[in-house]
Order: sequence, then C-alpha cells, then structure tokens
Amino acid sequence: MVFIGCSTGGTSRTRPCCAKELTVATPLSDRSLYQIDSSWTTDAGTTLKLPSLAGRPQVVTMFFAHCEYACPVLVHDMKKVEAALPASLRTNVGFVLISFDSERDTPAALTTYRKNHELPPNWTLIRGAPDDVLELAALLGVKFKKDARGQFAHSNILTLLNAGGEVTHQQVGLNQSPEETVKQIRQLPAP
Repeated sequence: MVFIGCSTGGTSRTRPCCAKELTVATPLSDRSLYQIDSSWTTDAGTTLKLPSLAGRPQVVTMFFAHCEYACPVLVHDMKKVEAALPASLRTNVGFVLISFDSERDTPAALTTYRKNHELPPNWTLIRGAPDDVLELAALLGVKFKKDARGQFAHSNILTLLNAGGEVTHQQVGLNQSPEETVKQIRQLPAP
C-alpha cells in the first residue's frame, strides 16, 4: 500500500495527515470475462460493468424472462446450488442471470421476473446490447437462437466464475445435482 502526501507530492510508508490512500487493483488474467468492455443494465435500471462482480465467486447462467420451458428449471438449479452451500459460504457467492433477449427483457421485465421467482438481493439480473450478449455467450459457450414465436432454443449451462472472473466449472443440462458445483465453489480460495 502506498500513501501519497499532498504537501510533498512524494511517497512514504507513513500516512501524512492529508494523504490519500491508493489501492493497487489485482490485474485480471487474460482468461477473465471481466476484461470485456461492455455495459449492462440491471433490473433496477442501473449500469453495471462486469468487473464490478469481481472479488467473489459468481454462479452465472444466460436465460430469458419469457422462457416457457428451460429457464425456470435453470433458475431452480441455481437455487439448489445456493441452498446446498453452507450459510457461511452462501453470503460470499453471487448469482447472475444474464438475459439474451435484449428486446423484451427490459429492467421492468427483469424486476417482475425477480419478484415472481422470489430472487434475493444477492442475485444480479442484467441485460445488454445484442452484440455484448453475443460476445459473452460465445465466451461462456452458450448458444441461442430465436424462433418465430419469440422463444429461444438455447444451451442450458450454469457457469462458476472465480473471484477474478475466470470460468472454473460448468454444469451442463437441466435438473442436475448441485453437488459438483458446490464442491467446486468450496475449493475456490476465500475472497
């Protein structure tokens, strides 16, 4: 840690009375999804950059709020992962739903989804511009295609990111046991 003194402009190991503490961020690895330069909008209508998720593990899936089939099961699978975590670890893990329906999943639609599915505050629901969604989906290995009815055929993948935004585990399929994902979360270094 370095302190910058305002009277001398130099650095020192002691903190002068008018100094400003500078923190040096840990650089992201070249495998970190947090290096993507995109802006997302939360269900609360606020702008979010992916690096703001850094610092703790995240369980992530791509979905769309109007899904009639798989997405409710994916969300249920994420809830099973959360419930299977010890209480002491549960508060240190985030859960992120990323919509690939940029057209219909407005912040209001995501807010309604949060309410209808009783999602707690430690869950983050976001939407992005179509190109940003495509980029992130490619990096997560998620494929999706819109059909004539406005539904999407899509991959069913829960992804575990470590605190630095690197993919460390993927759970593929629906109605999977949370055991392996929970095991992988437990093996991550404490934030």
